[in-house]
Amino acid sequence: MPRLAQLSGWLESQFSPGGKKHDFRLTSASADASFRRYFRVTLPGGETRIVMDAPPEREDCRPFVKVAALFHAAGAHVPAVEAQDLARGFLLLSDFGDTTYLKALDPSTARELYRDAVDALIAIQRAGRPGILPDYDLRLLRYEIDLFPEWYAARHRGVTLNERQISDFYAVSEKILASALAQPKVFVHRDYHSRNLMLTARDNPGILDFQDAVFGPITYDPVSLFRDAYIAWDEETELDFVIRYWEAARGAGLPVPLDFYDFYRDYEWMGAQRQLKVLGIFARLFHRDGKDDYLKDMPRVMTSLRRVSARYTELRPLACILDEIEETKTETRLTF
Repeated sequence: MPRLAQLSGWLESQFSPGGKKHDFRLTSASADASFRRYFRVTLPGGETRIVMDAPPEREDCRPFVKVAALFHAAGAHVPAVEAQDLARGFLLLSDFGDTTYLKALDPSTARELYRDAVDALIAIQRAGRPGILPDYDLRLLRYEIDLFPEWYAARHRGVTLNERQISDFYAVSEKILASALAQPKVFVHRDYHSRNLMLTARDNPGILDFQDAVFGPITYDPVSLFRDAYIAWDEETELDFVIRYWEAARGAGLPVPLDFYDFYRDYEWMGAQRQLKVLGIFARLFHRDGKDDYLKDMPRVMTSLRRVSARYTELRPLACILDEIEETKTETRLTF
C-alpha cells in the first residue's frame, strides 16, 4: 500500500472510532532535511493537528517521543504527542501554526523573541544531566567536521585538499574539538534556530525538530540561535544577544564562565564546528539528495566561518584554506 494511503488509513482510525467516518483534510505542512514529512490535518470544525510521517526504514520516531517528554518536563513548549504508531513511523502532534521565528524576526521583534527563546533554552539546559541522552562526544563532533572536506570542498567546490591543507585542516579541527569537549555539558537541542522555533500565542516559542538532542557543550545551542544559518545580524547586535544569554544563564546558575571573553571564545569556536558541519550537510543535501533549497544559505554560513577563523591566531590556517577554496580574501573586522 502506498505510504500516503497508509497514513490516511491510520488517521481514519484516530478520528473515526467505532468505524464512523470522520472527514478531514490533509495538506503538506513542511519537509525537513531528513526523510521525515509533515502534514497538517484539518478537521471539520477547523481544528488542526500535525502528523509526522517518518518511514521506519529511514527514521526512528522513538527519540522524538523521548525528547518531547524530557523537554516538556523541563518546562519547554513542545508539541503534544496525541497518538503514535512507532512501528509504521506515524505521530499525531499538536499544531503550532506556520509562523516560524524566521518569518517573525526583524529588528523590531528580535529582542523580545530572543528573550523568549533564551528563557526556553535555559529551562532545557538546566534540566540536563548525563546518561539520559546520547553524548555529543569526540566521535560525533569529528564526524560532523569531516563532512566539510568531503562534501563542501570536494563535491561542491571541486577542490581536493592537498597535503598541507589536510594537515592544517585537521590540526585546527583538533583544537576546535578540544574546546568543545572542555565545555560544561547540558541538554543540547542541536538545531535550535529560527526555522525550528514557532511564534505561539502562549508559552512562546513552540520548539520543533529536537529528535537529535544530545548531552554536550553549553554554547552549542546559543550559537545555533544567534549565529543562524538562515538569518544574519551585524556583529554588534549579535554580541548584545549573546551577552544577554550569558547574563541570564549565570543568573539561572548554569556553568558558564565568569569572564564573558572566555564564554565568547568558546561560543565562536563552537560556531566554527557547527558552520563546517552545516556547509557539509547543505552540500550533501544538494549533491546526494537533490535538495537545492539550502544553496542560498551557504554564503551566509561561509561568511561567519571565514570571519571567525581569521579572528583567532589558532584558527588562521583554516582561514587560509577557506580563502584558497573560495579564491578570495577574508576580511577581519571586530577583534578581541
